[in-house]
Amino acid sequence: MTDAVTDRPWLDASLPVDERVQLLLDAMTIEEKAGLFFHTMITIGGLDERNPAFGLPSAREYVEGKRMTHFNLLGAAPTAREIAVWHNELQRLAASTRLGIPVTLSTDPRHSFSDNPGASIMAGPFSQWPETLGLAAIRDEQLVERFGEIARQEYTAVGLRVALHPQVDLATEPRWARQTATFGEDAELAGRLGAAYIRGFQGSSFGPGSVSTMTKHFPGGGPQKDGEDPHFAYGREQVYPGGQFDLHLKPFQEAIAAGARQMMPYYGMPVGTEYEEVGFGFNRSVITGLLRERFGFDGLVCTDWGLITDAEILGDLHPARAWGVEHLSPKERMKKVLDAGADQFGGESCTDLLLELVAEGEISEERLDVSARRILREKFELGLFENPFVDEDAADSIVGRADFRAEGEAAQRASITVLTNDGVLPATPGRRLYVEGVDAETAAAYGEIVESPEDADLAVIRLQAPYEQRATAFENFFHAGSLAFDDETIAHVRAVAAAVPTVVDVLVDRPAILTEIVDAAAAVTVNWGASGAALLDVLTGAAEPKGRLPFDLPRSMAAVEASRPDVPFDTEDPLFRFGHGLSL
Repeated sequence: MTDAVTDRPWLDASLPVDERVQLLLDAMTIEEKAGLFFHTMITIGGLDERNPAFGLPSAREYVEGKRMTHFNLLGAAPTAREIAVWHNELQRLAASTRLGIPVTLSTDPRHSFSDNPGASIMAGPFSQWPETLGLAAIRDEQLVERFGEIARQEYTAVGLRVALHPQVDLATEPRWARQTATFGEDAELAGRLGAAYIRGFQGSSFGPGSVSTMTKHFPGGGPQKDGEDPHFAYGREQVYPGGQFDLHLKPFQEAIAAGARQMMPYYGMPVGTEYEEVGFGFNRSVITGLLRERFGFDGLVCTDWGLITDAEILGDLHPARAWGVEHLSPKERMKKVLDAGADQFGGESCTDLLLELVAEGEISEERLDVSARRILREKFELGLFENPFVDEDAADSIVGRADFRAEGEAAQRASITVLTNDGVLPATPGRRLYVEGVDAETAAAYGEIVESPEDADLAVIRLQAPYEQRATAFENFFHAGSLAFDDETIAHVRAVAAAVPTVVDVLVDRPAILTEIVDAAAAVTVNWGASGAALLDVLTGAAEPKGRLPFDLPRSMAAVEASRPDVPFDTEDPLFRFGHGLSL
């Protein structure tokens, strides 16, 4: 037996995992146990650098000072090697601590086109795919699992071992800001594809090659009052006027059956149900009663980010998302989260509060041990104690590999959904093109680029689904409010369409009101994250669009406002129904 194993018997890989967990737990101080409970943000940089944008301490302060070992990596990096090198430096720092507990590094989705510091990261060096809604539009379980397999290889190459996804919420409120990372409005489709996603990320058996999935947002984050998002106080209420609370649980049941390892409760608080009217992260009736006891889930439960303390984000102060328990002190909120049955505090690093709760007798060491066992078990089963480091020289050859990129680009093309076509598609290559929202150099490969619609044979206009501007920078990453285009945009589309046959393509991170666009344009397509080249390949017939709508597209805002947030397919007389999509 090596000296390392003699000194640290939990490193003996021949022992059962539960025995290794107990050996390590027996060696830990209260401070070291407390550090396990905090899973917060970190950015790439020197180990002693603080991050001013989010007010984050340095990695050294986290690891040595607070004994923390779980971090959510923010921001993109120019190269995979850069992430891998930084990751290894972080792991060496962790290895230098008294017990040498390795770091577990997590991430929000980073394989698509969204860039939101609170929800997703632009693909950067990773292969680029359509958003999850686009995978839902293709409706192919094998493709979703294949995406997960590729993402798993890319994540593990740089040390990312927990996916803060999939998001299996049902997109039943058309205005909700978080739909782009869901599988849409249909519970059966979301459950089926969510399970495939988990299989892809975790592999055929969970172990050293896996990425652990943190499925969210239990018990379903879609039914938001007025479609507002509960990152913010005005969106804190989840409502169920249609009595469909249980419908939103179905995809989570499928995820658990597929082997989901971790679960994230949402920020929102249920209103008018049998459950306590507090945010789900504080909600014992939901976490213990529903998730653990009814569904038998014994995996790790990590709250959504920022439930305990207020935070400054991008220069603005945002309150803790302590919905329903705003009156409690941060320490009282922490106790309520633990009493609810959660294991980790997402986005928090206030280890001192947990230590005070233990010292005051409010939280027992036995209660700490219940969660610490789950947390440590995950680290052991991921193989982090045996091999915490990654191959820095291999990272760039795996992440963004040519065949991975090709599969992502093929999925982008396949996901594009054709809503209308008066015969203008497929367009003959080589025509005179007027383009907006498409890079002219990219478009030049498909035809002669002209400066005005009057000189063109075909116009292609790309738009973003509309949203309302809000008061702070962070809020504006969460597209919310009206789904209707403004009068100026409609008038412009009509003017171009009057001059030349026009194709309008809309990025639908939410189900935009396209009624007037459809009336004006010769053809309308929607995308879920696709490059200009992917779109033009479809418009010119070089690639086949396979996308089918993963939700209804409503006809008007009046229909949206009259619909029930918890009920799927509830907008009256939708312009296009779930499953609509034309072939060319």
